[in-house]
Amino acid sequence: MNSIINERIAALRAHIAKENIQAFIIPSTDPHLSEYVAPHWQSREWISGFTGSAGTVVVTAKEAGLWTDSRYFLQADRQIEGTGIALYKEMLPETPSIPAFLSSLLQKGDTVGIDGKMFSADEVQHLQRELRQSGIHVKSIADPMQLLWSDRPAMPLAPAFVYDTKYAGKSFTEKLSAVRKKMKAAGAESLLLSALDEIAWLLNIRGSDVHCNPVVVSYLLIERYEIHCFIQPQKVTAELASYFKANGISIHGYKEIEDYLSNTHAESILVNPVKTNYAIYSAICPACRIINGTSPIALLKAVRNEQEIIGIHAAMQRDGIALVRFLKWLEEAVPAGRETEISVDRKLHEFRAAQPLYMGESFDTIAGYKEHGAIIHYEATPETDVALKPEGFLLLDSGAQYLDGTTDITRTIALGNLTEEEKLDYTLILKGHIALAMAVFPEGTRGAQLDVLARMPIWQQHMNYLHGTGHGVGHFLNVHEGPQSIRMNENPIPLQPGMIISNEPGVYKAGSHGIRTENLVLTVPAGKGMFGNYLKFETITLCPICRKGIIKELLTAEEIKWLNKYHQTVYEKLAPDLNNDEREWLKEACKAIITK
Repeated sequence: MNSIINERIAALRAHIAKENIQAFIIPSTDPHLSEYVAPHWQSREWISGFTGSAGTVVVTAKEAGLWTDSRYFLQADRQIEGTGIALYKEMLPETPSIPAFLSSLLQKGDTVGIDGKMFSADEVQHLQRELRQSGIHVKSIADPMQLLWSDRPAMPLAPAFVYDTKYAGKSFTEKLSAVRKKMKAAGAESLLLSALDEIAWLLNIRGSDVHCNPVVVSYLLIERYEIHCFIQPQKVTAELASYFKANGISIHGYKEIEDYLSNTHAESILVNPVKTNYAIYSAICPACRIINGTSPIALLKAVRNEQEIIGIHAAMQRDGIALVRFLKWLEEAVPAGRETEISVDRKLHEFRAAQPLYMGESFDTIAGYKEHGAIIHYEATPETDVALKPEGFLLLDSGAQYLDGTTDITRTIALGNLTEEEKLDYTLILKGHIALAMAVFPEGTRGAQLDVLARMPIWQQHMNYLHGTGHGVGHFLNVHEGPQSIRMNENPIPLQPGMIISNEPGVYKAGSHGIRTENLVLTVPAGKGMFGNYLKFETITLCPICRKGIIKELLTAEEIKWLNKYHQTVYEKLAPDLNNDEREWLKEACKAIITK
C-alpha cells in the first residue's frame, strides 16, 4: 500500500513540475464543499491512503504533509506510515498552518497549485493573503486526478426522488416563499446554492449520491421569477421532471453552471463565499454585483417545523426499539466469545433495518473495543477487527436514516469488569453530559457559551477532548449540519427553539480506552424570566445509558434525579412495543439509582 502511495505522490510531483508549480494542496471535499463526498472526489484519500473524513494533503517537490483534527490523530498516524507523508495535528500549538508550512519551504516567486473547484472562495482568498506576504502565488489548475487516477470512480448518477411533504412538513413553494423574502431583505435579485443539503431541503428531493447522506449532486440558482437546477440528466426521472415542471424549475446540465453564471443578466446575486467553490464564484459575470452572505436556507432548515419534530420523535422511538433489542442481544452474545467489532456492527444494522421507514445508516458505525475506542472515528476492518470479551468498554457510535428523521447516538457499554480509571472517566463524561442536558439559558445564547458545562468535570482532572460537543443533525439529511454548534470555537449563531443538536462529551486515552455519551436534544422554550425568554434542551434520544461504569458517589443528587427521570421516560416510551423478555431487560437497564 505504501509503495503505491509513494508512486502516486511521485506522479503528482511530476505533473505539477510540468505546470511550473512548486506545491499542490488536496483537501477532502468536493465541488459542493461537502463533509462527506462521493468516491469520485475522494482524491485526498487516493493520494495519501488516509481514509478519515477530514484532512488536507500538501505535496511539495521534496516534502508532503497531512493536516487533520484530533478525531483522526491515531488513525492517520497508522495509515500514512511509510508513505513519506508527515502528520500535522491541527489545533496543537506546535502545528504550523498550511500557509506557514509552505512559506517556510518555498521561495519568493514560487506558485502553489489548487483545483479551484475543491476550495471555497473564502479559503482561496485567505490563502492568497497569507502567501502573498512571502511573495508566493496561488494558481487554480484543472484537476490533476483526471490524468493521474486511472481507475477513478465515475460521478454519481443514481436517480433522485421527490421527498413527500408529509415528512418534510412544508412544500417546496412554502419554503421558496420564505427564501425569497430573505433574498429581498438582503437586496439580492438572485441566490446561488451549492451546498447539497440546502438544495435537497429546499426542493424537497433526496438521493443517494453520497454514502449515508441522501443528497443530490446539483447546483441551484434562484432568480426573481425563475429557478434553475444544474444536474446530471441521468438523475432526473420522469417523476422528478414532472415535479420540476409543475414547480417552474428549469433543468440544465450539471457542468453548465459556470457558463450560465458568466452570462447572467441578474443585477445582484447572494452567494456564501464559505459554501461556494472558488471556480464557480469566479465565473459570476463581473457586471453582476456579488452580495457575500450566508444562505438564508441554513437557518430556515435548522429550525424544525411542527411536522419534522413529530417525525423525529417517531424515528427516535423506532431507533430506540432497535437499540434495545441490540443491547439485549449484545449482553447475551459477548460471553459466548464469538462476537467482534465487525459482527456487532452488522447485527445492529439488522435490528435497525427491520424498522419501518428505515433508509440506511446515517454514517458508518464506529464500534471501538478497548483501545480502539480511543480512535475517535475508528472503523473496524478485517485487519483491525478484534474479538469482544466480557471486560472493558465498547464505544458504539451509530445512527440511522429514516424517512421521518435522522438519528445519531453514542453509548459506551461496559462488557464486564472495568478498571477504576475507566469508571472514573466514564462517570466524569456522564456528569458533563447531564450538565449540558439540564442547561437553562436566555434566548440569544450561543453554543460556545454552553460548551464549558460539558467539559468542566474532565477539565478539573486536567483532561479534555478536541472535537465539538454538539452538532446539528439534518432531517433525513446529513448527520452533521449547521449553522448551530456547541464547541469551544466561537460561533455567532444563537440556539433557537426547534433546533436539534447533539450532546456528546468524550475522553480518549491512546492504547487504553475511549468514552463518549451522546444523545440528541431539541431546543425548546423554558418560559419567561428576567430580561426575556429562556430556553432549555429536551433530550429526544431514547436508549438506556449503561449504568455499570458509574461511580454513584461522584454524582450529585440532581444528576441522579436527571438520569432516573431519563430512564423512566425511555422505559415508558419503548416498553409498549417490546415483547416480555425485552421489556424485562429494559426494565433492569432503566432501573433507578437509589440515593440515601
